[in-house]
Amino acid sequence: MISTHSQPTSSGAAVGVGADAVGTNRWYLSAAPIVRALVHLCVPMAAAMIVGAVYNVINAGFIGSLHDATLLAAVTFGTPLLGLVMAVGGVFGVGGGALISRLLGAAEHDPAKAGEIKHVSSFAVWGAAITGAVLGAIGLVLLGPLVSVLGADASAVPATSAYVAVMLAFVPVLAVAFCLEQIVRAEGAARQVMIGLIASTIANVIFDVLFILVLHWGVAGAALAMGLSNLGVVIYFVVWLQGHSEHVSLAPRWFSLSPSVVKPVFGVGIGELLQSAFLIVTSLVLNNLAVAYGDSALAAMGVAVRIAQVPEFLVMGVTLGVLPLLAYSYGKGDRARLRSALRVSAMTVGGVVLISAVTVFVFRDQVFSAFVSDPSVLAIGVTILTAQLVAMIVNGFTGLITSLFQAAGRSVAAIIMSMSQGVLFMPIVLIGNLWFGLAGIIWSLTVSEGIVFLIGVIMWLASRASIDRGLAEGSLERAEQALEPADA
Repeated sequence: MISTHSQPTSSGAAVGVGADAVGTNRWYLSAAPIVRALVHLCVPMAAAMIVGAVYNVINAGFIGSLHDATLLAAVTFGTPLLGLVMAVGGVFGVGGGALISRLLGAAEHDPAKAGEIKHVSSFAVWGAAITGAVLGAIGLVLLGPLVSVLGADASAVPATSAYVAVMLAFVPVLAVAFCLEQIVRAEGAARQVMIGLIASTIANVIFDVLFILVLHWGVAGAALAMGLSNLGVVIYFVVWLQGHSEHVSLAPRWFSLSPSVVKPVFGVGIGELLQSAFLIVTSLVLNNLAVAYGDSALAAMGVAVRIAQVPEFLVMGVTLGVLPLLAYSYGKGDRARLRSALRVSAMTVGGVVLISAVTVFVFRDQVFSAFVSDPSVLAIGVTILTAQLVAMIVNGFTGLITSLFQAAGRSVAAIIMSMSQGVLFMPIVLIGNLWFGLAGIIWSLTVSEGIVFLIGVIMWLASRASIDRGLAEGSLERAEQALEPADA
């Protein structure tokens, strides 16, 4: 990103026309006013996620235009697998990105820390690629059993097999694309991430038109379009990092299995994997339990999820976008900036969920009726939407607490947060279904989200002293570094 006006960098220099993007992005992490930093980091993230949600609807429309229900079913069956692939990229990307941001902050008072970033970035990218290649190969060898596990019935097996097979071939690309997205964000380059993701979405739509409507390749064409568009994302991020990143390197020679790299990356990344895995299980359990209550319940859940996506993505844009700022401030030992970022982020999340929840709740009948006209679906859907909006209120703050733990490298706390929802949800939804029927299923996720939030608050209060000590150590190193010239 090239600034069109002068603004200070973290070192106090000016960044003017033609200045390097690194200095500008670093300034947002290090010294920019908190509100301005959050706008820079969070708005592009939310915009990219919303564009992705819109694409999901458009993609379903392309496949739906073929008027074959088995094709839409194939994409639905393949969704959990896609979530798992993204989780693999998240293990290396989220864990590596949080560590890179901390090292960038620490490098302000200890320049030697910057040298470790090459090892972290190379390990993250190549780790994602190798793991993705292994999983993709195993999936292709066991394609038949895998399709059965995903739930495809006899009529949907051919289409599901075609869709999943193409997706498996692109697993390394998909995992690396998600990993690189986190690494670029770790440098504070949120706008570049937005550009890459939106460009990928546009390319995906163009490929959909070509492969589905022109060449009539069906769901295999949809999977190929997704794979090629993500390959474009990989190329874009690699080129950007090589041209603009001072410390990140993707060269295999920097690949390292040193505990100082592997432990913090996996410490945060495993929590991301567990959270994604539990979300997949949650989705499968909800669908299987809701089937017993008829097609109206399933249809209502599908519509309610789509309506709630927009405000949820706005909240996620804040909780995910602020992570590099929190990690950078923690690594730097800047307690005031960390606390200010948390405070403003919490106020932003609160404002977004309050306005969104109230607006959607007040106009819930009108909003839902725009998607369906069946009175039975409408009645169930409004209840489901209400439950999701209540869950969104606490889930936003839960996400912010999790981002703090990830930023501070508190891997145990981050893993507990990731595991809690899945561990709690299973007994709650089963008991809810047994005691309250469909209403118990609908509100089970809301109840489990509320308990996870309370667990997060308790762990945050218990971790404050430990986090403060980490900040104090970074602050002390920075002060000692500042005194060295005077001592000399």
